[in-house]
Amino acid sequence: MNKKTLAWAACLAFSLVTGMPVQAQSAYPPPPAVYTQAQLDQMLAPVALYPDSLLAQVLMAATYPLEVVQAQRFIEARPGLQGDGLARAVAPMPWDPSVKSLVQFPSVLTMMNDRLDWMQQLGQAFLSQQPAVMDTVQNLRERAQVAGTLESSPQQRVVADDGVIVIEPVNPQVVYVPYYNPVVAYGSWWWPRRRSRSIGRRRHAIVRPITTRASRWASALAAASA
Repeated sequence: MNKKTLAWAACLAFSLVTGMPVQAQSAYPPPPAVYTQAQLDQMLAPVALYPDSLLAQVLMAATYPLEVVQAQRFIEARPGLQGDGLARAVAPMPWDPSVKSLVQFPSVLTMMNDRLDWMQQLGQAFLSQQPAVMDTVQNLRERAQVAGTLESSPQQRVVADDGVIVIEPVNPQVVYVPYYNPVVAYGSWWWPRRRSRSIGRRRHAIVRPITTRASRWASALAAASA
């Protein structure tokens, strides 16, 4: 990693170890093997173009698979609950703040719940290979920029500085979940016989400022790229 990318990853690592070691916060044992670059590309392609604040929540929540499943069941049992009412309802639940944050993004939460194997791999990779995960996100974003599928829009800003690409919402109170097909978003797929699938549709969720490890990471990323 170059120095800027290293600083970007270090901000994430620092926010995650506040209070207790990252390994102690997860239900996963250490994975028996290191994921290859091909596996990391495949694993991260569906979410690498998410805004940084949402991506941070997804990565962290992936280390709490049982809580993600519980949260999915919670919102399925309350189909009319949303917004501030939903935030108040999940506040007393004993879930990690990242999982609580994702209930405001039902399409993302459902995707993680429906693809448990993928979520488990993502959580394991995030815990054991954080620098490789961060490098992979940046490499995928670079490929998307070259392919013309990652650029600023009325909903989000794409800021590149010294090899570090940050994606942030134009309005911090409205975070869009982008729709894209990873098979084409990054140009021609560079690994044989492995292709990602598109996930979800373009949606937005109105979120209140929540002080979590994930949101602190997003703020740190923006500062590091300035």
